[in-house]
Amino acid sequence: MIGIIDYGLGNVKAFANVYKMLDIPAIIVTKPHELINVSRVIMPGVGAFDHAMKCLQDSGMREMLDEIVLRKQVPVLGICVGMQMLTNSSEEGVSPGLKWINGDVKKIDSSFNKSIYVPHMGWNDVKPLNNNDLFRGLSDDARFYFLHSYYVHCQRNEDVIAVTNYGVEFACAVNHENVFGVQFHPEKSHQYGIKLLKNFSEL
Repeated sequence: MIGIIDYGLGNVKAFANVYKMLDIPAIIVTKPHELINVSRVIMPGVGAFDHAMKCLQDSGMREMLDEIVLRKQVPVLGICVGMQMLTNSSEEGVSPGLKWINGDVKKIDSSFNKSIYVPHMGWNDVKPLNNNDLFRGLSDDARFYFLHSYYVHCQRNEDVIAVTNYGVEFACAVNHENVFGVQFHPEKSHQYGIKLLKNFSEL
């Protein structure tokens, strides 16, 4: 059973619809006890880092997520700001992150390339690394939809499982043990995103 975390941020219904189309059992989770029997967790997120962390804390699900992700090793996939929340901290705010991925969140700096526009918005190429199963079966021309102004910088290179280039190359997907994150929006990325979400359900 896929548990899609609803803490007030992110289009949870879009993920539920994808899994319904794939005939994969999924529920929208709004209370901590609903996480007990899930085998996978999707954690979407949009907006500002500090606000997202506060909403997650206020939902009452933070402690249960730590329990199932860190102790029970249930796979989790953070999406967009949900991926950024997996890290230690963000330049965007002062709140600590979940600290499940050893890294920090940095602002896309247009000084790297004067021609780029912030936020990074629209379709872009993604280059998978290390043959990670999250990208299994995706073609070399797979493209994903992005909308963000910040990116994750990992302390361990081996945690980076895909990169994209927008004036500077940065990690757009990460993985450490059972913790996964993608900066792009698979729920908006048509057949490529559907395939990635299916892959996650099979990890």
